[in-house]
Amino acid sequence: MRTPPLASLLVQRMMKLPPPITRDLIIERDLRVPMRDGTVLLADRWAPRAGGQGLPVALLRGPYGRGGPVAMQLVRPLAERGFQVLLQSTRGSGGSGGEFVPLRNERLDGLDTVEWMCKQPWFGESIVLYGPSYLGFTQWAIADQAPAQVKAMIPAVTETTLGLGFLREEAFSLESAFGWGVLVGMQERSWATARFLLGARRRRRAELTLPLSSADQVALGERSQIIQDFLAHDSQSPHWSGADASEGVEDVEIPASLVAGWFDVFLAGQLRDYARLHAAGRRPRLTVGAWSHSSPGVMSTMLDEALGFGLAHAHGTAPADRTPVRVFVMGAEQWKDLSSWPPPGYAARRLHLRSGGRLTVEPPTTAGTDGYRYDPADPTPAVGGTRMVPGRKAGRVDNTRLEARPDVLTYTSDPLSEDLEIIGEVAAQIWFRSSLPHADVFVRVCDVDPQDRSTNITDGLTGLTTADELSRAEVTLTPTAYLFRRGHRIRVQVSSGAFPQYNRNPGTGEPRHAATRIRVADQQVHHGPEHPSAILVPARTDR
Repeated sequence: MRTPPLASLLVQRMMKLPPPITRDLIIERDLRVPMRDGTVLLADRWAPRAGGQGLPVALLRGPYGRGGPVAMQLVRPLAERGFQVLLQSTRGSGGSGGEFVPLRNERLDGLDTVEWMCKQPWFGESIVLYGPSYLGFTQWAIADQAPAQVKAMIPAVTETTLGLGFLREEAFSLESAFGWGVLVGMQERSWATARFLLGARRRRRAELTLPLSSADQVALGERSQIIQDFLAHDSQSPHWSGADASEGVEDVEIPASLVAGWFDVFLAGQLRDYARLHAAGRRPRLTVGAWSHSSPGVMSTMLDEALGFGLAHAHGTAPADRTPVRVFVMGAEQWKDLSSWPPPGYAARRLHLRSGGRLTVEPPTTAGTDGYRYDPADPTPAVGGTRMVPGRKAGRVDNTRLEARPDVLTYTSDPLSEDLEIIGEVAAQIWFRSSLPHADVFVRVCDVDPQDRSTNITDGLTGLTTADELSRAEVTLTPTAYLFRRGHRIRVQVSSGAFPQYNRNPGTGEPRHAATRIRVADQQVHHGPEHPSAILVPARTDR
C-alpha cells in the first residue's frame, strides 16, 4: 500500500478538506506553449495517474512560479478532486519567455493558451478558470472573448483593474503597490518567499526612504521598473491605458463565482465587477468573508466553489442552488444570504461628530473644533485593517494604543440600546482645515465593547490639495457587514495617515516619487450646525 504524500495530507488538514478521490498524481513539467508572437510560455500539467485524461481542466496563470505554496495550496487539491490542472507561468516569469510587464500581455497570452489546450490529446472538452489575486486578473483578461469550452470562472480577491486602485492620486497605497513590486522582483531569486518574509525590516526602511524613487534600491538592491511605474504614474495616467479588463465585464457570459474579503485590498473593485455583471443580466455568485488578501478562508472557499460551482458547470449540470450573495456579518459572526449587492433594506444613517468626543444621531447645535499635529517623521501607523503584504497583521485588531496617540481624534457614541446592523457602503464627510495646502484625512469606524476594547471595522483615506481652506473632505470607506451589539458603542477615528498602508503625505506638494522634504502640519476637524461632520453608515431599516 502506497504511503499518502505528506503535502497532500498537510493541505487536507490545513484547508479542512474531505479525503480526495486520489492522491496518486502525475506531473508533466515544462510543457511548451507557443504564443502568436513566437514567445514560448512554460506550464505544468497535474492529473490523476489513472483516468486523468478527459477530466475538466482548471487553468491557472500567474507570475509566482509553479512550485511551493502555489502548487501545494492551489493545484494539488484540485488535481486530487476531479480536475486535471494546467499551471502556467505568465510571460517573463518562471522560465517563460519574454518580459513580465504587469497586466499588459495577459489577454492575448491567455487566449493563445486556451486555444493550445483545446488541441491537446488530454483535453476534456471543458475548462474552468481559477485562482486568486493576479491569477484572478488573468481570468478577467480573457473572460469576454473566451471560447465555449470555458464553462466557469472563479476569481478570488481580485478585480478587473487589478493594482490600479493602489495608485489613486489622492490616496496612494504604498504598502500594497511597493510590496507587490518587491515580491515580483524577488520571484526569480532562490528561496523567494523566505527572502520576502525575512526582508520585512528592509522594506520598512525602503518605505521611509526619500525620495521614494530610491526605495526599490533599498529593498531589492537594484532598480525595479515595475515599482518606478507605480510611483510615477497614478491610476488616471495614460501610461495604464489598456492595462485593465474592466471594459469587457458586461460582455462576460461565463458563469462566475467571485470570492472576496472585507479586509482585502481589492474588495471595492470586486464588488463593482459583481454589480456590473448583475446589471448586464448575468447571474454571478458573490461570497464575502471576514478575510484579508491571504486569509486561509479565501483558499478553502475558492476550492469549495471550484468543486461545487466549477465542476457542475464543467459537466454541464446546474450547481447546488444558493442565494446570489452570501456575506459574513462580523459582530454577529455568522453568514447571511442576500438577494443582491448592495442589499435592499439598508439606508444611510448619519452619525454626527460633536464636541467632547461624542458621536450622536442628533445633529450638533453648537460649533466646535478639535485639533492635532501630524508629523510625517513619526507618521500615524496602520494598525490592522486592509492589508495585503504577508507578515503585517490585517483585519480586526485592538486599536487601544493607536487611539492613545495625540495625532488621532476619537468620537464615541453612548452604549447602544438595541442591536444595529449595517451592510453596504460607508462614507464620511469631515469638515477639515490644515496649516498646509496638502494633507490627508483618514477615517476609521470601530466597535467598542463593554470592556472598552476598540476594534476596527472599516476605514478610508483621501488627500486634499487645498487643505488650508476649510472644506468638506469626502472620504470613501471600504464596504462592510457588521452587527453592533446592544451595549456596545460606535467610535469614529479621524487622523491624517495610516503608514505604510498609505504613503506619508510630506505636506510639500511634491510628487510622491520625488519628494525629498517633509513638513509638520496642524490639523483641525470642525463640527457644528454650519459644518456637520458625520459618518454615514448603511443601517438596516426593517426592524
